[in-house]
Amino acid sequence: MNSTPQSETDEVKIVDGIHYHQFDVVIVGAGGAGMRAAIEAGPQAKTAVITKLYPTRSHTGAAQGGMAAALANVEDDNWEWHTFDTVKGGDYLVDQDAAEILAKEAIDAVIDLENMGLPFNRTPEGKIDQRRFGGHTRDHGKAPVRRACYAADRTGHMILQTLFQNCVKLGINFFNEYYVLDLAMTEVDGVKQPSGVVAYELATGTLHVFQAKSIIFATGGFGKIFKTTSNAHTLTGDGVGIIWRKGLPLEDMEFYQFHPTGLAGLGILLTEGARGEGAILRNASGERFMERYAPTIKDLAPRDIVARCMVQEVLDGRGAGPNKDYVYLDCTHLGAEVLETKLPDITEFARTYLGVDPVVEPVPVFPTAHYAMGGIPTNVQAEVLRDNDTVVPGLYAAGECACVSVHGSNRLGTNSLLDINVFGKRAGNAAAAYAKTADFVPLPADPTKEVRELVDMLRNSTGTERLSTIRKELQEEMDRGAQVFRTDESLGNVLKTIHDLRVRYTNIAIQDKGQRYNTDLLEAIELGFLLDLAEVLVFAARNRKESRGGHMRDDYPDRDDEKYMKHTMAYLSGDPHSPDPEDHITLDWKPVVVTNYQPMERKY
Repeated sequence: MNSTPQSETDEVKIVDGIHYHQFDVVIVGAGGAGMRAAIEAGPQAKTAVITKLYPTRSHTGAAQGGMAAALANVEDDNWEWHTFDTVKGGDYLVDQDAAEILAKEAIDAVIDLENMGLPFNRTPEGKIDQRRFGGHTRDHGKAPVRRACYAADRTGHMILQTLFQNCVKLGINFFNEYYVLDLAMTEVDGVKQPSGVVAYELATGTLHVFQAKSIIFATGGFGKIFKTTSNAHTLTGDGVGIIWRKGLPLEDMEFYQFHPTGLAGLGILLTEGARGEGAILRNASGERFMERYAPTIKDLAPRDIVARCMVQEVLDGRGAGPNKDYVYLDCTHLGAEVLETKLPDITEFARTYLGVDPVVEPVPVFPTAHYAMGGIPTNVQAEVLRDNDTVVPGLYAAGECACVSVHGSNRLGTNSLLDINVFGKRAGNAAAAYAKTADFVPLPADPTKEVRELVDMLRNSTGTERLSTIRKELQEEMDRGAQVFRTDESLGNVLKTIHDLRVRYTNIAIQDKGQRYNTDLLEAIELGFLLDLAEVLVFAARNRKESRGGHMRDDYPDRDDEKYMKHTMAYLSGDPHSPDPEDHITLDWKPVVVTNYQPMERKY
């Protein structure tokens, strides 16, 4: 498929060098959520997918372990147990109506993918095989359950390929290597409404305006605010950053998940599916230390718990290696056949990047920044919220960039691939339904003004700062002060550093001044989004004086349901360049939706 397809239905108007397109539904992002939305919206409405990557390079393809669904193919299971595990795993900050939808619709989501052609692993009877995963249990926590449907340890890759093939079959319009840099908003009856998006075409440097009745953001996460991360270099939070700069809120940004098993020193992911198959975490003395922390489900406790336990082992002097700064993932007892057939990718990763063969020796691992639980607030129909209750008409979000909130303060493994399919499907259907009855909102008089000014400023800057230096310092400071363990002091230090970096960012210069394939320019723009989102994350984390899920405060080690059993809502409320974030970030609260499960002590 061409990088700039011109379908029969895409009539392009060029005014002053700006290309104008018109679609009923525009989807920003071509990962799992974006393409699942496109499969629903495409047959119902004139649909375009805009992506800064070729679709099959999207980060969904890096997901390894599986997709949860209570199929009960291997052992007894039901969607209510899955709902409970999701709520408990999220440390009770999960909106339970969303969790019920996720668990109920999981079964159809898996069967949809199977019917599209996804090659799941099979049981001897020919059913979709399932394996254990962290935090997934039977009988409301009594024992681990096999709930994760998987395709070896390449499940995300298989999902991405399957969805892309089905999009091609449907003739979806793809605009590949187009960077969406702004959301056009037009005032209607005193309220700003979305009217389109502005994109920068990488191949030419041309700006494109896509007017749309419905717009879906499915732009993924922002793990590159951290140095040690499982995220690709492209996960810079552009979509979340655009929403933030438009004055719309972000929800629960302080909750970031650190996956327990990243390759030590590198952050490259080793799937939780390895522990689902029976791999064991051990400290330097060979002790299976998770038996002390989570005696019931041990190594298959939720990720936030396992990550903290691993770090605690290192802090207590039981770490391995020359610097005693990691622990081991022991797969040796699984045997070569299991590793080569069910876990081939992680086996190869360990051999390639660390020179360690998991068949005969344990693999050095340590937590790595992995997944944003927070993001663009939506309701269960994937409609973006302007505040706690008010919907922004025609604007939707799904996947990691969105906060339903189905993951609360800690996402269970395999619920992300499920999330993108369940809520990606819902977003596509809702966007198409809205487009059938809505009119186009007129574009602003000059929709590209802000993007042109930003691009011209960066391209013409004669500053002395290098963006690679600022990005490196941001990532190292986030690792130092806002990772698994946090304190008021560490978060305060990070905020000071971010402010200094934001000042220096105004003095950056890029080396490439050209128009075609100017990745230097786009990396500079991405860095601006990273600085914005890092500041919101740390500011919200400093405000939440408790420990819950992925947010662990050493100075406030207990969960405080009386004060903090509620979502954080952050608003951009002033000049973002002011020295004190309190001058431009306002925090508010949003109630958690509770249906069947009252907060309880989290024992595993």
